[in-house]
Amino acid sequence: AAVQSSMGLAGDAAATPPDAAFTAEYGGIVGLSMFFGLLLHLLIARFTPVKTVFLTGHMLWWFPFVIVAGGVEAGLGGTRLIALGAVLSALYWSLMPWLMRRFVWDATGDESFLIGHPTGILSLFSGYVAKVFGNKARSTEDLQLPPNLSFFREIAICGALVMLLIYLVAGLFLPALVPEGKTLFFVAIDAGLKFAAGLLVMLYGVRMLISQIIPAFKGVAEKIVPGAKPAFDVPILFGYRPNAVIIGFVVAMLTSTVLVLIVNYFNVFGVLLLPLVITSFFECGGAAVIGEGQGGLRGAVAGSVAAAVLMIVLVGISAALYSHTIQNWILIFGGNDLSLTGIIAYYLGLIFGG
Repeated sequence: AAVQSSMGLAGDAAATPPDAAFTAEYGGIVGLSMFFGLLLHLLIARFTPVKTVFLTGHMLWWFPFVIVAGGVEAGLGGTRLIALGAVLSALYWSLMPWLMRRFVWDATGDESFLIGHPTGILSLFSGYVAKVFGNKARSTEDLQLPPNLSFFREIAICGALVMLLIYLVAGLFLPALVPEGKTLFFVAIDAGLKFAAGLLVMLYGVRMLISQIIPAFKGVAEKIVPGAKPAFDVPILFGYRPNAVIIGFVVAMLTSTVLVLIVNYFNVFGVLLLPLVITSFFECGGAAVIGEGQGGLRGAVAGSVAAAVLMIVLVGISAALYSHTIQNWILIFGGNDLSLTGIIAYYLGLIFGG
């Protein structure tokens, strides 16, 4: 939350209409979908070879949320809408971490956990592209800097400077973004420092998670779902290849911003798209780590470009489909597995009675 709020997007977008209005009307259905979906997810882990338990708490809400919205757009309601939300959520929570597992293990060298985050489709695409175009001979973590610039190897410092530059460039083109009575330079510095602080808190939290939660999970899992592996939030990847995260973020932001300008100019999706800062950092940062694991520095760059292209396609299609429900929400937080499952939910809703 600290990282997202420093970008100036998360707070207002997540707490105001239209998603608040949608939640007020369909929150009960989303909640029931989440409950039954979790039960089905645990049954899948218990009785099938797909042994994963999805532990990214907020995503246990957001996936039924977007799936139910897709069903509503398709005309579903009542029991069928709950069933769609529950079944599709459970399948996602079970299958996506399992499909990603080899790529995650290659990137981390640690087979004790999986990734449960909407970076899935972008990371898979990045991994396959990196396999083809990458070269493991040179790693992102081998990048050498002059001794007087070695502090740039610290991800928080590098991230703060990147965010500073993003705010400076955005403020030059959109002066209205700077609050009255403040200067662009100090607003940009404030944003960069908040981003760095949030990033450090997140990374230290991840280290605590690895050292304490995984052993505790194993004790519980052996009784309920023997042999299952926990699927955690994507920041758990960032400490393994921090340079790849920053490279992925910068490459994805540049690539996606150019694509946004192009698709908006030609009105490709019939919706005005926005630069996806949050998705570029978290989802594409994770995709860059996966790409680096398959193809080194070149793989991280190629994978990030590929992920950014797919990100824009997904957010454009999903935003067009969500014109009556959560379009503004998906324009900020989409371009990832949330968009993908929403698209699937919409067309399944049409098939099963919409």
